[in-house]
Parts: sequence; structure tokens; C-alpha cells
Amino acid sequence: MKPIVAFFLFIACLTPSFAQETEYNLLPFPAQFAGGEGHFSIQNSTQLVYNLKDIRQKQAVLLLADYLKSAAGLTLKTTAWTAAAAKGKNIVFQAHTQKKCGPEGYVLRVFTDRVLVEAETAAGFFYAVQTFLQLLPTDIYSPKKITTQTSWNVPSCDILDKPRFSYRGLQLDVSRHFMPVSFIKKYLDLMALHKLNTFHWHLTDDQGWRIEIKKYPNLTKIGSKRAETLVGQYYQNYPMQFDGKTHEGFYTQAEIRDVVNYAKTKHITIIPEIELPGHALAALAAYPNLSCDPKKTYEVATKWGVFEDVFCPNETTFKVLQDVLTEVITLFPGKYVHIGGDECPKDAWKKSEFCQSLIKKLKLKDEHELQSYFIKRIEKFVNSKGRVIIGWDEILEGGLAPKATVMSWRGVQGGIDAARQKHDVIMTPNEFMYLDHYQGDPNTEPLAIGGYLPLEKIYGYEPVPAELTAAEEKYILGAQANVWTEYMPTPEKVEYMVFPRAVALAELTWMPKGPRNFEDFSYRLKNHLKRLDHVGVNYSRRLFDVTADTQFTGEDQLQVRLEKMDSDSKMYYTTDGSEPTRSSTLYEMPITLKKTTTIRAMTTSGGQLQQTFFIHKAKGKKYTYAAKPTSDAQADKLTDGIVGRSPQSRREWVSLYDQDLDVVVDLGEVKPVSKVKVNFLKVILEKGFPPTSVEIAVSRDGKDFKEAISQPITYELEGPWTLLPAVADFRTSRARYVRIRAKNAGACPPSHPDAGAKTWFALDEIVVE
Repeated sequence: MKPIVAFFLFIACLTPSFAQETEYNLLPFPAQFAGGEGHFSIQNSTQLVYNLKDIRQKQAVLLLADYLKSAAGLTLKTTAWTAAAAKGKNIVFQAHTQKKCGPEGYVLRVFTDRVLVEAETAAGFFYAVQTFLQLLPTDIYSPKKITTQTSWNVPSCDILDKPRFSYRGLQLDVSRHFMPVSFIKKYLDLMALHKLNTFHWHLTDDQGWRIEIKKYPNLTKIGSKRAETLVGQYYQNYPMQFDGKTHEGFYTQAEIRDVVNYAKTKHITIIPEIELPGHALAALAAYPNLSCDPKKTYEVATKWGVFEDVFCPNETTFKVLQDVLTEVITLFPGKYVHIGGDECPKDAWKKSEFCQSLIKKLKLKDEHELQSYFIKRIEKFVNSKGRVIIGWDEILEGGLAPKATVMSWRGVQGGIDAARQKHDVIMTPNEFMYLDHYQGDPNTEPLAIGGYLPLEKIYGYEPVPAELTAAEEKYILGAQANVWTEYMPTPEKVEYMVFPRAVALAELTWMPKGPRNFEDFSYRLKNHLKRLDHVGVNYSRRLFDVTADTQFTGEDQLQVRLEKMDSDSKMYYTTDGSEPTRSSTLYEMPITLKKTTTIRAMTTSGGQLQQTFFIHKAKGKKYTYAAKPTSDAQADKLTDGIVGRSPQSRREWVSLYDQDLDVVVDLGEVKPVSKVKVNFLKVILEKGFPPTSVEIAVSRDGKDFKEAISQPITYELEGPWTLLPAVADFRTSRARYVRIRAKNAGACPPSHPDAGAKTWFALDEIVVE
């Protein structure tokens, strides 16, 4: 047996062929690891040896025995630990006495003649079994006996493992879309498989109250039901469209207790979230007296977003919330209660005579300090019950509650500020940790809220901000990924959005600090996906995607470079529109195009790509603005040969806010120009109005421009978002310069929900033929 080596030393020499040969496809990868020679073979004669009086060991032994029986058909005998049994060809569990493992760590040593498992706690033994299972063939995860697997061998290795962070969290929002208990348990199973130890259960919001509170039955009788649900993406249709179907569901207290107990067997702590003082519409629909305007009629929200109606900071509200939290605390035995604290508009408080009087009475500066007062009162009550509150980073505004833990979601600054104030922090910045964002090309992915968070970006995230000192770093408890379900109506969609990105979260929160090798991670992940197949996970195959990048190499040439994360698969492609097969051209070098072409590509692991690349006279040419846009106007976005395909993929578009467009493209020399085309976006509900007029003109000298088209773009205000083209036909003109001017709509019309607000428009790819 080789001695244990540090992870980073091992990972530097780990190659895909080595990993495949010895089957060390572990996720998350251990803190310290050494590979060995040979393997341990599990037979019916193998015994599971442990201290029969140690419940910590017994639970882990029974878990392993169950897997071996159901998938491998091996019924292993359990026997008491003795010196003789410990030296036999057995799997031996025993207490770790050297104090090197910590509360969740373990030692796992696989010899050719025995296996040794050591830990200090039940969690340590549990995680040791999770690693042991990953050393076995992936068929061990099958829910039924695998008859085709003839041997159950475990490769020799030496592991001393423990997590970097004590908090390794995964959240699930069940307010926007209710998820059944059976799925919650499956979610917990998947968390445990990846050594994630905290489940943040978002139970209340504007769109639904999902937890039974016996003292206030209307919270579920009324608050758990919404009349209908928004159809499509939030800004997709103007006016909004709804499905006309009631959406409802809540968890009884008996179901909550069952889930909490189930999580305990997986060594997972559940943190309930009861949103306050904002995101309260479902509660106000049930009890209007909790608002600042009790005479108003409230309804459970049928669309997404942030609403002005929030809890009123009066004694009635505090009494009800304290009663609610009392029942919640009896159901969840963990240390934390999450109270939200985010996205609380102050409009209702500004209009309320009571709130304004309260601000004066308490000598508060403004409504932000009123929110701080609200949070601090709730914290004091929660603390009196022996618990600690967690809140989103908005609870920093107006003054942080004395003992609060902060979840930093609006970037990392909230975490930095809280740590410097000596408060515990959980890092969950939306740029890296929001699994409701697209993980691939929005044009081919299922509908999501927006954004772009590929697997490799999560994997590269470092939870401890570099700005913190060594003394401040200790306040970073760990990281959490969040799963907001506005666009996840089913468990299958949740699984697709969460996995395998949650696997990356698991590794980055478990591994020691230091560089991480994404190529190695993705190789191990390929094998791991077979495990997820066995347990029935509808994961995304984004790992096998093919992506394209472009580079201009000549006057009429575009070089397209195809890339894939799956490094050991082969890629084939076509340029004639036909479907690629293994008989198509093998991709070995960038593809040079001389005309507009659709490339279709496939990998032997199932990856696909279909994308059209436009070859035209303006491709790769420089352009200048008369007035530089204030938004995302990248230097080459309008002439990169990639045409924006839909409103969902904003990365392909240039947006201008509250300003007109005046851009000139330099073709480099005078040449024939027959046509100029450009697309604009129509996203009315998002204040994205097409320009009121577009002027396209050409010039030989850049001074004297010949006007080709100057007219408004016509469209229907109502309807779905779409692309609207502007085309100028020059027939036989010759020019070096092409100018496009577009007039911003200025302000939303009176009929718009944001009447009078400033508008924006977006365009992409100035195509010159």
C-alpha cells in the first residue's frame, strides 16, 4: 500500500487512463488519497465486522449491507469486532482514535485482503460508506439485482478524508411550485450521495404558503392555493398569459416530521425558511390584518417578481409571526431558522401612518432601519427559543441583527461585510450559485429565468473572498446553491436544472483549498452519471455539449473552432446541413468557412451542435459609435458572424438604454454592397421596444452617406417577444462605410404597466451582402 498523499499532489498526476484503469472516479474527491495495486473482492463469505454496541457503526454497516444485497445479491454476515475477525478477509468498521477525522471525516483503507473503515462520528462512518460505494462498479446503485455483474471488486487505496467547509448546502423553493414529499426524500438521497449536509427548504413566499400552522389554518386553506400560473418566461408575452389552472399543495406537520427524521438518517440538517417582512402575499391573502392596509383584498400571487404588499411591523403581526415560528421550531430541531429578509419594498410602509409614526417613535432614520427593527425583533424571539436566524444579505441594511448569519446572494460583498462585522456567512452569490440560470445555450435549453451558469463556472468558484483576512475567513461557513422554481413545475425539471451542477458544488465545498482540475472532474463525472442513471435522475447532458467560437482569418473566411468538455470522445461534423454520424468528417482542427454555413456536429458521447455562421462583407470589421452605448456594446458583437437567435440569449445582443443608435461599420475598402440587414428585439413587457425609426445608409468616403431606408419598424404592441428585421436593398451600390441610426422609443406608453418609464432596444449582427 502506498502512503497517503495530499489531494493536490495526487490530482496533478491523475490522468483519465489511470482513473479508468483503477476506477477512482470519486465525487467529491477525498482530501487525502493514495492509489494502490490490486483490489479487494467482495464475496458471500465476506463479513461486515463492527462493534455491535456502537450505533454509529451499526447504521453505516446496515446501509452498506443493504446496497450489496439489493444490487449485488450478496447477503453478508454481520459479526462482532474481534482481533481475529478484524484480520480476516472482511470489511472492518472501528472507531478512529487518532483524532484526525473530525466530525464528518473518516479513514478508508482498502487492502487486497481486507477493508478498514474508521471514523469518530456516525456522519463520518456514513460518508465512508458513500465513498466505498463509489469505488464499486456503478451497478451497485441499481435498485434491483444486477445479474450481468459477475465481480464486485474494490480497488486498493488509502484515504484520509474530511470536508473543507462545515456548511455544504442545497436549497429548494417549493413555494413557486409545490414538490411532493416523495421527491423531497429523493432530493435528500441525492444530497447524501454527494456529501451535502444542509437542506434549505424555502416554504413560504408570495406564490404559496406550504407548511401547516395549526394555530392559523387559513395560511394553508387560503395561502397554499393560487388561481393560476404565469405561462412562459416572465417577459415573454404582452399582456401576460396565464394557464387558468389552480396550483396548490402544502406539507402537514406529520409530513414535515417524517421528512426531518428521514433527513437525519442521511446526516442532513434541514433549515426552514419563513419569509418576512417581504414576499408575504400568500400570508396576507389568508390574514389581511397582517398588512398595513387590512381593508385591501389580497390574493396569492399568480406571477413571479417582487410585490409591494408586505408584513406590517405592528404588534398583531409580531404575535402571529411568533406563533408561526414557535410551531416551526418545534418541527425543525436544527440550529437555524431562515427568516428571508430580502426584496422587501418599502412603499407600503411609506404610505402607512402607523409605520411613519413608529419610525419617529423609535427614532429610526428611515424605512431601512424599520426593516432592521423588524428583523431584530424576530431574531430576539428566535434566540429566546435557543435558535439562530439566517437572512439574505439585505438584512445588513439598516444595521445587522446581533447574532444573525448572513447568506450573501447579491454577489460576494454582503459576505465580505458580514464577515468583517464578525458574523457567520454562507456564500451563495447568484453569479455562481443560482441553479435556475441557464446551463447551456438558451436557444436549445428548456425555459429558465435567464442568466448563464455553466458547470465549469460553478466548479471554478472559490467561496472565501480574497478580500478577507485570515482572521475574517473563519466566518465563512461554506457555500450553498439555490434552486428557485418559477420555471421548474415538475420534479423532473428540478433534477435537470440541479444535476450535475450540484455535483460541482459538492466537490468545491468538500475539497481542500487550492487549484481544481476541471478536466479531471469532468472525466470522473462521466462515470458518475451512470450512477445517477441507476437512481433515476433526469440530469442535464450539458457535459457533452459542443460549443463554437469564431475567429476571422481573411477577407472572406471565418474560422470556427468547436469545443467540448468531454475530452476523451471524438467529434464529427457536416457543413451541408445533413445529420452527422461516425462516418462524417472527424473534427481535428478549426473549420474554415467561405460562405454562410450551418455546421452540425456530434460527439461519440452524445453531444450535439447545430448553428449557422454568417459570412458577409461586414464580418470581423470594426465599427464605431457616434455616442458610445452605456450598456453591453462589446467591440465585435455586431460583426462576429453569429446572429442573435432569440430574446432568451441576451449574450448575443447589444442593448442600448435610454439612447439612440448611431454606428458606422468600416468595410476596409470600397466594394459592392447589395443589401444590409439587422435584427431588433421586441420585448414589450420588459420595456424593450423596437426603435421608432431605422435609417441605413452607405458611403464611399465616410462623409457623404446615401440614405437607403428611413422608416418606422411596424409591429403589434401585443403578443409574444420576437425579432424584427430592418432590411435595406441597395442593388448595385459600392461603398466602404455602412451607417445605421435607430431612434429609441423614449418612454413606455400609458397602457404599459411601467407607463412613462424609459425604454431600451437591442440589435445584433449587421449583415452586409
